[in-house]
Amino acid sequence: MATATPPTPSKRRAWLLAVRPPTLPAAIAPVLAGTGIAAVDGDFEVGRFFLAMFGAILIQIVVNFANDLSDFRRGADTPDRLGPPRAVAQGWLSQREMTIGIAIVTAAAMVVGIVLTIIVGWPILIIGAASLIAAVTYTGGPLPYGYRGLGDIICFLFFGFVAVMGAGYVQIEVLTWELAAASVPVGCLVTAILVVNNLRDIETDRASDKVTLAVILGERNTRIEYVTLILSAFVSIAIFAAVGLIPYYCFIALIALPPGMWLTREIANGRSGAALNPMLKRTAQLHLLVGALIGLGGVLGTL
Repeated sequence: MATATPPTPSKRRAWLLAVRPPTLPAAIAPVLAGTGIAAVDGDFEVGRFFLAMFGAILIQIVVNFANDLSDFRRGADTPDRLGPPRAVAQGWLSQREMTIGIAIVTAAAMVVGIVLTIIVGWPILIIGAASLIAAVTYTGGPLPYGYRGLGDIICFLFFGFVAVMGAGYVQIEVLTWELAAASVPVGCLVTAILVVNNLRDIETDRASDKVTLAVILGERNTRIEYVTLILSAFVSIAIFAAVGLIPYYCFIALIALPPGMWLTREIANGRSGAALNPMLKRTAQLHLLVGALIGLGGVLGTL
């Protein structure tokens, strides 16, 4: 059944809704984790930290803006959508306005990337460029990977490995096995956010020919994927801390296990439709909490 049309917000409010602030922890968590782990091998550079954080947030906003526009153009944002309303689909922002918004935020991200490249070196330019391309082509371009069941793996790679290792590289200018290990739980949890989103939208995505991995796997197996990702995040933290791949103090991240187990129970027990929206928010909060605790564990390891 179609949902009621939400009231038209002011233009300023429409842009804020298009930014989707609840999704920004997906950009913040890997920077916190990567910076904290890097602190074990080098000094903390506060300026570099804030540049990396700002750049990551800008890339996340590009993802959100591009998805808003591309999903509308491809007919994926129908009146039956169960998630938060999209700005272009609701008519709050025109396609032209959103295109300009994407260009402005992309330009800002590029400026941050250039500054970091001058400070740190050319690898950051490659990381930033690849991340921006991935952001735009998730649902845009001629071959959007989000419509071909590849969103989960790309999310894991870019918001897990690339983001954590990139944030660490900004600090110490080298890639380490510790950063790679820390990226695993962060990648698992950020992918779990996407899985909840796609689980909620299975029916509407299928109807609009948006072939997410959830559409391919079906509802039951998507729930199993979610549970597996949450459990894998905590198991990987325990194993990597135990064998010394990440600082011993990263065991502190296991204090987030109870809310993680609560989430797996709620998803496994069959929450569906709009009832998954709170689970989406809580999964994002869990991701941020674990990323911050891993980073804290790295900092404690320097004491």
